[in-house]
Amino acid sequence: MVTTGPEGSAPRRRRGRPGHDQAAILRAAVDLFNRKGYDATSMGDLARELGLTKPAIYHHVSGKEQLLGQALDDALDELTAAVAEASRAREGTTAYERLRAVVRRSVEVLVAHQPTVTLLLRVRGNSEVELAALERRRWIDDRLAELVADAVAEGALRGDVPPVLVSRLLFGMVNSLVEWYRPGGAYDTATVADAITAIAFDGLARNETRNAPGQFD
Repeated sequence: MVTTGPEGSAPRRRRGRPGHDQAAILRAAVDLFNRKGYDATSMGDLARELGLTKPAIYHHVSGKEQLLGQALDDALDELTAAVAEASRAREGTTAYERLRAVVRRSVEVLVAHQPTVTLLLRVRGNSEVELAALERRRWIDDRLAELVADAVAEGALRGDVPPVLVSRLLFGMVNSLVEWYRPGGAYDTATVADAITAIAFDGLARNETRNAPGQFD
């Protein structure tokens, strides 16, 4: 509400209680789920965190399972789109180029959605919402493994490491960022994305030497 100030002065805005929209409620819920665990967090906890009543929160959402579903969708939607795009063969691009690009993009997505990705990585399939998220993760893993296999078939990657294992190792490297990366820290997103991509693919570059100890024959 705007009120009139003293004569000749600018109007002043009356300060009131800050509002909480659905996005703000979701951010607070994700923070609590990550700190306390989803199962250990109640709607009462969320209400106290926000300084609201439970009915005020229920005005926006049906319950904490809906909040969990929204959080997991936030973690998965952009990555799913990136992997789907990379999986489509396009004239003028190789599977290797698309694989390298999607690994780099996955770093950018994780950094942009780090709180919800952190929550996703703790999901164990204890509800229908969690099972659906795990199914989406398996789809991503499968598409990435197919892309690895295509890059091997092109001769761009070594073929003695199973593509499924390569897929898991690549995303394991990216997902490890949730444990240590902090925005505003020593390394920006581009630096981290470049480093992970270079390390992963320099290590996966085709090696003509075969039957070395430890290889997956």
